[in-house]
Amino acid sequence: MSKMNRFKEALFSGKIIGIIIAALLVWFIVAFLVYPNLNLLIATFFSDGSFSVKPFQKLLHSTRALKSLLNSFVLAVSLVVTVNVVGIFLVLVTEYYEIKGAKLLRLGYMTTLIYSGIVLVFGYKFVYGEGGIITKILVQLFPHLNPAWFTGYWAVLYVMTFAITSNHVIFLSNAIKKIDYQTIEAARNMGASSFYILRRVVFPVLKPTLFAVTVLLFLTGLSATSAPLVLGGRDFQTITPMILTFVQSLTSRDMASLLAMILGAFTWILLSILRKVEKDGNYISISKVKSQIVKQKINSKLANIMVHGLAYLLFGIYALPVILIVIFSFTDNYSIITATLSFDRFTFANYARLFTHFSDFKPYGVSILYSSVSSILVVILALIVSRILHKYKNIFSTVLEYAMLIPWLLPSTLIALGLIITYDSPKLIMLNQVLTGSVYILLIAYVIVQIPFTLRMLRAAFFTVDRSLEDASQSLGAGPFYTFRRVLLPILLPSTLAVLAMNFNGHLADYDLAVFLYHPIMQPLGIVIKNSTSEQASGDVQALVLVFSVILMVLSSITLYLVYGRKSKE
Repeated sequence: MSKMNRFKEALFSGKIIGIIIAALLVWFIVAFLVYPNLNLLIATFFSDGSFSVKPFQKLLHSTRALKSLLNSFVLAVSLVVTVNVVGIFLVLVTEYYEIKGAKLLRLGYMTTLIYSGIVLVFGYKFVYGEGGIITKILVQLFPHLNPAWFTGYWAVLYVMTFAITSNHVIFLSNAIKKIDYQTIEAARNMGASSFYILRRVVFPVLKPTLFAVTVLLFLTGLSATSAPLVLGGRDFQTITPMILTFVQSLTSRDMASLLAMILGAFTWILLSILRKVEKDGNYISISKVKSQIVKQKINSKLANIMVHGLAYLLFGIYALPVILIVIFSFTDNYSIITATLSFDRFTFANYARLFTHFSDFKPYGVSILYSSVSSILVVILALIVSRILHKYKNIFSTVLEYAMLIPWLLPSTLIALGLIITYDSPKLIMLNQVLTGSVYILLIAYVIVQIPFTLRMLRAAFFTVDRSLEDASQSLGAGPFYTFRRVLLPILLPSTLAVLAMNFNGHLADYDLAVFLYHPIMQPLGIVIKNSTSEQASGDVQALVLVFSVILMVLSSITLYLVYGRKSKE
């Protein structure tokens, strides 16, 4: 057999392709997941060639930095309390108690799933800010009220409390539906009161989910970016906005890195605790035949009225920004600036301008480009890695799995800083190309932060595939690549498309990464929306952002329906 024939045989058998894929994966892990973070550590503490505690000294002597740390912890602790209280109440009134209009209430509470981040903050500032419609009403009722009242700690806490209850709406709702109704009936037959059943029967079952959600809440509070940056004002800045300030100066980058590392350390510690609790916990039902939970009536008439009133008040808080954003997107600049409504000022001009002026559509086009390309790349990467993890059980696959989960342990701020500081000069591992300040660095960051979620979802999908199908294909002479393309991929396609859609949707209005890595000539949507939150923003800019927000909500709604709605119907 000639060398050419042996090469073709090795190529089509998958050996050479496997070696190339393994080499590329090793390069990707080293270049983007390991080296930037190690280099950030070295650049911070070994800048002069030897270990230095100078960054700690600078941090301890910086009042602004220490205050931002304190503010972040205060916000995180506050959110644990407020979001859990509100989130648990939302789930109880929609899933546990018999409340009139529960389906409508649930729709209102789920609005945070269709807009979040900088878009949500813009919406709340549009309603409650200095020129907002609620502020104008309050000023008329209370003439001495400061129009700039919606700022600082309380404004940030208010917005974030209602912004991040989505985990409760999704995960806690699913947990409460899995409660065995027989346990509730047994407790009631033994004379237990409704409150006792809730406290001793229902809540213990929800405890694992509540603990996981609480950890995520704390991490969200620590790494909050959009709300403190837009609403915090001078007196309430948290870690991430302070990192953004420090990283803009070469002399204070070490403090920015140290703050990001502190944030990363707490992220790693809390996620490790969560993983250990999940691993050690044993939460199973001992009932052989579960019965579906039946909604409970509130026997006290006064309590029933109060619960209904509070439920609909919260519905108004959730729905008002969405409703006003949609309505004002169809009005002219005067109505938007003055926060007044008049039938003769309704127009479609804002939408027409978006699709007829390239400069107006450009931020949206940039975000679509970044989101679509990064989503496709990360899905391809996750499919390859999932295939390896599913097929092989060796040292390489184990190391590969843990390496791909590195971004899960790091806040996006730390990932961004690692890329900025590492690739601000030519590096051999990057073929001497400078990434910092380029249009590619944001794309790379998007791919990195999407890896853990995408890999987790697609790996789970692989385990649903019947191995006998693959064995049958190989026994008929099909190669590994052909088997993957014609047998496995069609089965995995629904899950793959769902993950692709969710990744695409999740970064359309991203601000947290974009603010560190975007290129000035390629401003994504999140940056434009943030700039529009300034009091000096013109009516044209605000009108355009309202239109952007409505389109994002529509896209998010479609994505959620395709991923969850059709599945629930099936």
